[in-house]
This record gives sequence, C-alpha cells and structure tokens, in this order.
Amino acid sequence: MDLDKARDFVRNNHRAVMLTRYPDGRPQTSPVTVGCDPDGHIVISSRETAVKTKNLRKNPQVVLTVMTDAFYGEWMQIEGTARVISLPDAMDHLVRYYRDISGEHPDWDDYRDAMIKDKRVIIQVEITRAGPDHHG
Repeated sequence: MDLDKARDFVRNNHRAVMLTRYPDGRPQTSPVTVGCDPDGHIVISSRETAVKTKNLRKNPQVVLTVMTDAFYGEWMQIEGTARVISLPDAMDHLVRYYRDISGEHPDWDDYRDAMIKDKRVIIQVEITRAGPDHHG
C-alpha cells in the first residue's frame, strides 16, 4: 500500500490498538489515539512510565491497527519504527498532536501543566509498511 494513503487514513481516523513487545518477546497491546504530524510520522501521546513506552525504548518496532469509529468499518495495519520523545522536547509535539486531533484547547497553560504533571511523551512512528492491499 502507498504509505501516503496510510497517513491520510490516520489523519481522519484516530482510534488504534498498538502492539509492542515485552523484553521476553511477548506481545503487549494498548488502545491509543493516533495522529499524523506534518513530517508524515504517526504520533501517539503516552506517559514516560507506561509499559508501551518502556517496551519501545528497548525495541522500537511497533504495529498499529487503526480503525474507524465504526470499529467494523475500514481499518489499516501500520508497521514502523518508533522514537520516544520526552519532555521538555516533547512539548511542542504534544501541542501539535492535540491541535491536529481535537482543535484548540480552552487553556493551553493548563494543558502544558498537565503534560508535565503526567510526564507525557510523544511517540513518533516512521512507517515502514501498511496494508491491507486487498481484502480476502
């Protein structure tokens, strides 16, 4: 599948399940909200202390199943390599992530304070593969 087609799907559909791997290889899944940044990375907000964040720091390979709000509608599997960006470097990314998915926040100072308090990070995923190319 054309990777730009995958990016367009994510720009319009923000519900996903993320698969990372524990150090022993077992799968770990998390429901996440996804967006697409101006550079074409898939972006996810998480916490520094989350299991998915810890897993990605050890093994950056990630799989996302992105779906519509209808759940049984269209969907897409995206594979890629993740990079975790911590605060303070993550703040501008977190603001852009919120704006791209939810629009303007009523109090950006409050939002930034909450990001610091929650120890938020941005996970950037460089897409390496997306599909399905056809439905069987």
